[in-house]
Amino acid sequence: MATLTASKRLVVKIGSALLVDRETGALRRNWLKSLAEDVARIKARGTDVVLVSSGSIALGRGVLGLPRGELALEQSQAAASVGQIRLAQAYEEVLAPHGITTGQVLVTLEDSANRRRYLNSRATLETLLGLGVVPIVNENDTIATDEIRYGDNDRLAAQVSVTVGADTLVLLSDVDGFYSGNPNIDSAAQRFDVIEKITPEIEAMAGDGVSGLSKGGMITKLMAAKVATEAGCAMAITLGSPLNPLDQLENGANATWFTAQTDPKAARKHWIAAMKPKGEVVVDAGAEGALAQGKSLLPAGVTKITGSFGRGDPVAIRSANAAQLGIGLSRYTATEARQIMGRRSADIEALLGYKGRAALVHRDDMVL
Repeated sequence: MATLTASKRLVVKIGSALLVDRETGALRRNWLKSLAEDVARIKARGTDVVLVSSGSIALGRGVLGLPRGELALEQSQAAASVGQIRLAQAYEEVLAPHGITTGQVLVTLEDSANRRRYLNSRATLETLLGLGVVPIVNENDTIATDEIRYGDNDRLAAQVSVTVGADTLVLLSDVDGFYSGNPNIDSAAQRFDVIEKITPEIEAMAGDGVSGLSKGGMITKLMAAKVATEAGCAMAITLGSPLNPLDQLENGANATWFTAQTDPKAARKHWIAAMKPKGEVVVDAGAEGALAQGKSLLPAGVTKITGSFGRGDPVAIRSANAAQLGIGLSRYTATEARQIMGRRSADIEALLGYKGRAALVHRDDMVL
C-alpha cells in the first residue's frame, strides 16, 4: 500500500471548510500552522510538495460581507479577488518560518485542456519545485466561467498531480475515507482501507458531500481517484480537520488509499506514444546516438522538418534513413523549428528574438 513516507512528489488538496470557519468566515490559522509543520517535515526528507488550496472565495466573502449560499458569478469572482490575496499571504506567513518559499499558481480548465498551456503550466511547476518552492495552486476564480472551470478542487488536484508527475495525492476531506454509503445517514456504511480498482460497484456507492463550504462530494473524489491512479499516482482520502493532518495520516489515521495502476513516468510515456504525429523531425547520426543514451533532442542534431505543428504538438522523430526512432512533444512550432534546426542552442535567442528552451524535444516528453 502507498504511504506518505515513500512519496517523492506529493500533492495535497485543502478544502474551504478546513481553512475557513463556517460561522465567522475567518481563517483557521492554528490549523494552517499545523499543516505548515507537516509540510516542512515532509520536505525535509526530500519530498516535493504542491498544495492545491480552496478558500479564496470563502475568505473574500467574509471580508466583503456577502451572504451565505450561492453567489452570482460576479460576486464569486469579486470575493475570489479579495480572498486570493489573503490566502496567499496566509500560506506565506505560516511556511516562511520553516525556511520555505511559496509561489502562487492560478489555473483554469483550459490550462490542462490546451496542450500549449499544459506544457507552460508543467514547466512552471517543475521549475518552482526544482527551486525548492511549495506552489500554492488554485482555480483562477477571478476570471473562470463555467465553460473553463474545473468546478471543484478534487479534480483540479488530480490534474495537478498528473501535470507534475506526482506519485501521491492526499485529499484532506470532511470524512475519513470512502464508505460503502453515506456514514452520516447510514449506520451500516463501512469504510474501505484500500481500493485496488474503481469498479462500477464502487462508483455506485459514491454519494454527495455534506459540507456547507465545500463543493466537492464523494463523486468528485472518485473522479479524482480515477484520473490520478490511471496516471500512476496513489490517492488517499482522510479527515483533514485535526491539527497536523498529514502527520496523523502517516501515523495510522483512518483513510482510504486508492492504488496507482502504473507509475507516473510510464503513464506519461503511454500517453505520448498514443498520439498521432502532426509532423516529422529528421535527425543526424550524432543526435540518434544521443537519444539512445537518454538525452534530449537539441536543434543542432536536426536536419529536416516536415509538417505543420504547434508548440506542444506530437512529432515523429526519424533517423537519416527514415526509420522512426520515436515520438515526442515539440517545444517549438514548425516554423520556429525550421529556423533553429542545425544550430546550437546558444543561437536560439538571436534566431528567434527570444531566449527559448535549449531542447527541441525534451527527453521527458519523448518515447523511443
